[in-house]
Amino acid sequence: MESQTGEYMAALNDSMQRMEARLEAAASLFERAASLLEERESSMSGEVRKIVAAVETGREAELQKKLEAAEHEIAELRAQIDAQSEARSEAKSEARPETARRTVPASTAQFLAKQGISTLESVEAGALDAALTGLSLEQRIAVKAQLLRAGVVS
Repeated sequence: MESQTGEYMAALNDSMQRMEARLEAAASLFERAASLLEERESSMSGEVRKIVAAVETGREAELQKKLEAAEHEIAELRAQIDAQSEARSEAKSEARPETARRTVPASTAQFLAKQGISTLESVEAGALDAALTGLSLEQRIAVKAQLLRAGVVS
């Protein structure tokens, strides 16, 4: 009985030592986790350190000059575009419709010829709409846009 009690006590002692080692390891892990959480909290506490910024006044003036030059160049280009568009609109109004080149894509011309519209000199709106009834809305819009670009329909 004494040997059983001794074995029992030895096993109990070993078990206690293992449990003690595990508890010490858990305590050290807990201490590390607590210190990490404290560090994280202090960094996220909302404290803002003083922020210092230096403004380069020379660079700012240089950038301001570049901006003004770019705005001036944009204004000149817009004026040139406006002048060119006015010249084109005047040239179009002076040009005779008979001398203007009327080029329609071949597929559009073939489609219209199949529908009975052989001359593209003057296309009546009713005849054009009747010819395009078999097409989807998107296709009708595309054909009319091509005819407008060619100057056949106004």
